Amino acid sequence: MELSGRMASYYQRENGGVRCSLCPHQCLVLPGKAGICRTRINQGGELIAAGYGAVSSIALDPMEKKPLFHFYPGSTILSLGSFGCNLRCQFCQNWQISQRTGDARHITPEAVVELAQEYLHRGCVGVAFTYNEPLMWYEFILDTAKQVQAAKLKTVLVTNGYISMEPWQRLLAHIDAVNIDIKGWDDEFYRKLCGGRLQPVLDNAQVAGDMCHIEVTYLLIPGHNDDDESLAGFSRWIRDNLGGETPVHFSRYYPNYRLDIAPTPVSTLKRAREIASKWLTSVYLGNVTDGELL
Repeated sequence: MELSGRMASYYQRENGGVRCSLCPHQCLVLPGKAGICRTRINQGGELIAAGYGAVSSIALDPMEKKPLFHFYPGSTILSLGSFGCNLRCQFCQNWQISQRTGDARHITPEAVVELAQEYLHRGCVGVAFTYNEPLMWYEFILDTAKQVQAAKLKTVLVTNGYISMEPWQRLLAHIDAVNIDIKGWDDEFYRKLCGGRLQPVLDNAQVAGDMCHIEVTYLLIPGHNDDDESLAGFSRWIRDNLGGETPVHFSRYYPNYRLDIAPTPVSTLKRAREIASKWLTSVYLGNVTDGELL
């Protein structure tokens, strides 16, 4: 399917192609080709952000589903996603939309605001960009977030945080809350299982902590990122760089996409919470029932 698009915000012409500078990959995109994310396409020597306004998923979600537990708890939020991602996580939980493009309806920023306002009577406080990796929707999010805030509603971003600093800061000026998914605690994990690097995510988390409300998610994957040393290092970093009161959500892995190992034992989630609680005051466990935690 050919997605509609508009001119991308961050690129330069180079060596017969265009160099995308939206994220740390800095893809050199040749004519007729796309970057790693599949959504930035070289058309006639210009970089086009495909899928502007293309919606793969839309729902009215509880705020806690993002997960955001310390930002308007008990409210709902209009949640939208598109297609594509700039990482290749072997354990992706939303690979059906993050690792491909597909059929979509289209929506305008103005229509997003109108739809959110229609749900005010159901406790809706704003709009969340989520589901796939929303940063691939950068231009649409930036345009929409400005209008959402102008309507006195809140903006939320659920993201892997893998973006270059300049566009990140520009976007955060119009975002009220973020949940950043820090996927592991060493660069090798990021390179081998995610196709990215850890440090840009940490740098962007620090900036977000200074500019808006932030909560952090960490998916526990048995044998890959759940050892005591990694969990302690992660927790100490959160305390030292974002603050010990920063909410952290440890989430249970289930087999998905290309990584087929047993689900995370509940005992691992409990161990992660015990370790993190030495440095953090608000530690939560996700993707698991209360009954399993008893």
